[in-house]
Amino acid sequence: MLFVFLAAVLAWAPVSKTKRSAKWAVSGNSSLQVLGSTNVNKFTCGISSYKRFDTLEITETKNAVALTGSLNLSLENFDCRNPVMTRDLRKTLKSDQYPDLCITFLNLSKMPTLRQKPEAITGWVDIELAGTRKRVEVNYQISVDAQGLVHVDGTRDITFADFNLTPPTKFNRMVQTRQKLTISFSLQLKAVG
Repeated sequence: MLFVFLAAVLAWAPVSKTKRSAKWAVSGNSSLQVLGSTNVNKFTCGISSYKRFDTLEITETKNAVALTGSLNLSLENFDCRNPVMTRDLRKTLKSDQYPDLCITFLNLSKMPTLRQKPEAITGWVDIELAGTRKRVEVNYQISVDAQGLVHVDGTRDITFADFNLTPPTKFNRMVQTRQKLTISFSLQLKAVG
């Protein structure tokens, strides 16, 4: 009798089955750029390669698509192609106290189909910079190439104020950096496991 009761209860219990999942290693060819402007010109600072071994995992369940994993980018690797601007940006971002920019992936709006034609998908990430963490939605373009590498290109506009930072100025405030920055990253991922 107890067995029949347990079988009946388990039959009605919700079942969370994983439909699909994948694990990807982040390739060293991945990069990140920060685009901004001053009242005089535009600038681009970036990290041209990724030197750590990190993985991202995607799991689709009945109710959601989780994308987990994180990227830790050393601010010392930022290069603005101008030594003064590079130094000023690192100082503004408090790289001595907070040496990394961290992007923690949380989810995607849907499971990517992984075709050669880029697919537009959104997802949420936490960005941690200068000791402040902010949750933002990112716009992705996700595709796969002929060699089977998954390409995840993401962009998000942020401001210095989002992270309690003051944009740098030069020459008694004659050159002022604008608040808005665009973070753009291009990840190349290889399937593992």
